[in-house]
Amino acid sequence: MDARKKRLVELILEKSFQYREDPPFTLASGRQSHFYFNCKPTTLDPEGMNLIGEILCDLLADVPVTAAGGLTLGADPLANALAVISFQRGKPVKAFIVRKEAKGHGTKSKIEGNVQAGERVVILDDVITTGGSTITAIEAAREAGLVIDRVIALVDREEGGRENILAHCPVVQSVLTRTKVMDLYRDRAVRPTLDKPVPKG
Repeated sequence: MDARKKRLVELILEKSFQYREDPPFTLASGRQSHFYFNCKPTTLDPEGMNLIGEILCDLLADVPVTAAGGLTLGADPLANALAVISFQRGKPVKAFIVRKEAKGHGTKSKIEGNVQAGERVVILDDVITTGGSTITAIEAAREAGLVIDRVIALVDREEGGRENILAHCPVVQSVLTRTKVMDLYRDRAVRPTLDKPVPKG
């Protein structure tokens, strides 16, 4: 794991991750889980946004896309971070927002942003569990005439969501997985024990 990803995992553990045995967390999908990701404290953090923007830019360095976005609110900070860093690097990728419901006035569009039908885009999400919110964003973007190149998630919980999304999009990537986050979580839990001095006598 490179230094930026490792630092991003540290921020997620500090700001966005909880683990408990009993009672388990109830997720938006209704499932029960011993661990919980709320990525917004990390994706809205200045250092977190900068790291995410840089990592996403690296992933898309050779990908011919003009914009990136996903279902509000989870995808919004990711798209904004990518837009800022990509502009600074001289290869701007625009941000767009997918509304959960179409506006009841004006154009009544589900898509907000300077994107036009025919543009090749990336769908972003902060956490993939079942993939439902990502698939909703894919469908809305396609209805607006956008061409979906790929999906990129910040964290894949590795619970079948990636496989569900692959039925709607041929390329699904993740910056981090639950396994990588849990590896560092366990390492942190073990290290203080190892660092304690061995009692004499």
